[in-house]
Amino acid sequence: MIILDDLTRPTPADRVLPIILGQLADAGIEPAEVTVVIGGGTHRPATADQALRKVGPSGRACRIVVHDQRRNLVHVGRTSYGSPVIVSREVAASDLLIGVGGVYPQHSVGFGGGAKLLLGVLGRRSIISLHYGHGSVAGTYDIDNDFRRDLDEMAAILAFRQLVTLHVDANRDIVRIACGDFRRHYRQAAAFSRTAYSAPLPAGADVVIANAYPMDVSLTFTRSKGMAPLFRARPGASRVLLAACSEGLGHHGLFPYLNGPRMEKQLHQLRRLSVMRPSSLPAKVARRVRRRLARGRTRPSAESQSTPERRAPERDILFHATDTRPGELPATMPGMSLVESWAALVRAVEAEQGAGRELQVAVYPCAPLHCLDLAGAEVRDHLAGGGRARV
Repeated sequence: MIILDDLTRPTPADRVLPIILGQLADAGIEPAEVTVVIGGGTHRPATADQALRKVGPSGRACRIVVHDQRRNLVHVGRTSYGSPVIVSREVAASDLLIGVGGVYPQHSVGFGGGAKLLLGVLGRRSIISLHYGHGSVAGTYDIDNDFRRDLDEMAAILAFRQLVTLHVDANRDIVRIACGDFRRHYRQAAAFSRTAYSAPLPAGADVVIANAYPMDVSLTFTRSKGMAPLFRARPGASRVLLAACSEGLGHHGLFPYLNGPRMEKQLHQLRRLSVMRPSSLPAKVARRVRRRLARGRTRPSAESQSTPERRAPERDILFHATDTRPGELPATMPGMSLVESWAALVRAVEAEQGAGRELQVAVYPCAPLHCLDLAGAEVRDHLAGGGRARV
């Protein structure tokens, strides 16, 4: 069985599958004997057309299955963290599991890829246990965390080790590939991402532009994958978001945006309570204390709050959706203003920053791939010296 991510990730599985299937055929396993599963976790299940686009022409000779987080599942064990391993029955019964995944910055576990690919074929209870049972790394690119260690244990229980790990460029072309036991190559793959996709913080830029390609199939995933540079913009800066959003608003089963169930906040609290373990309480308390202490150390002084930059408001994000039709996105989006054209974006920025000014602009052409330099010293020093931001 070959496990793939879904179309919310830009992994070009259709270019890799012919090679894998060729290798399997040389070993006497014909494509008709291979099952390809599209693992979307709690995302909206892929349609038949989307599944075929993901696997490409060669994959159509295989049996194609779209994972359902609520059906055809089996409980195969429990990790040392107490998380249940509930997985697709077909995945559990497979003689050989092979994965194809990419390494992309990810808020909760540092980066996608490695054992995280397995999350796409788990049952809902397991996915909730992982997301609510562990603290997020908060976008720090730290892969040494309990969330990932829990996933690694699940992978070991299922004998899932063989992975084709990809890095892609702005055209979704493969620029680096590693194959084999991901436990041997994943750490180097994550290190490559931090170096090859490094980008400075926007620092003192007047305008920050984030293009959410290539993870902009919907507004839901644009928000979770493509907006990190905008959150680092200085107060008063104009913030511009570009995204295709060809699927409109989109859907995420655990973290929806503007289309969640009633009493969504209460549901989140119930999920946290459902996975809480007494042994985890000291660590949770310690994290909360550290966060409060950190906020106390970084709280601006009264003098710094009186400067013009501190008084400047955080402006709404100017959002231009390039591939949607009228009515496919909500008319009102908290913290964002929908702008219908590039010309209208320019006018909006001029209204915020003043017409005729020379502006410093930071552009992130593939924001979901960029690894931000959280220290930001290089670009701050450069701007302080009167130069332009490196983008």
